[in-house]
Amino acid sequence: MGDRKRDLALFNLAIDSKLRDCNVVALRIDDVAPSGHAMDRGTIRQKKDGQAGTVRADGPNALGVDEYLRLTGRNSGQFLFAGRGAGSHGLTTKQYARLVHKWVASIGLDPAKFGTHSLRRIKAVLIYRRTGNLRAVQLLLGHSKIESTVRYLGSEVDDAIEIAEKIDI
Repeated sequence: MGDRKRDLALFNLAIDSKLRDCNVVALRIDDVAPSGHAMDRGTIRQKKDGQAGTVRADGPNALGVDEYLRLTGRNSGQFLFAGRGAGSHGLTTKQYARLVHKWVASIGLDPAKFGTHSLRRIKAVLIYRRTGNLRAVQLLLGHSKIESTVRYLGSEVDDAIEIAEKIDI
C-alpha cells in the first residue's frame, strides 16, 4: 500500500512540478513538507542548469504527499521518495524510470513512447494549448532559450514558432 501511495505522490508531483527526473528523485522532505505537511510551493536548485525550480504540492497533490508521509513515517532531511533498502537512499533515476514504464503499461499506453521526461512535458503542453503563452511555458520549464521550449511542444511546433516570432524577449 505504501508503494502505491508513493507512486501516486511521485507521479503527481512530477507532473505538477515539471522538474527533470534527476530533480524529482533528489527531492527531500524539507523541499516539499518542511513542517511535516506538504506546502503549496517550494523552490529547489535544479541540477542541470542551477536554475531555481518550483515544486508544487497543492490540493489533491498535497493530500497525496501528506498521506504518503503519514504511511511511511519519513522525516525531515530524508529523501522524499525512498529507494530500496532501509530507505536512507533516495529513489534512483533508473528506479523511477522503471516505475514510469510499469505505470504507463498498466494504463494501456506504449511504454516505448512515454518515459520520465513525458511527465515533465505533460503540464507544459496543456498550459500551452490552453493559453497559447509560449513565454509562460518557457519560464515554468526554466528554459533560457525559446527554442528549447518549442521542442517540448511536439505537434504544436508550428503554432509555437508563430507565437515565438511575435514575442520580444
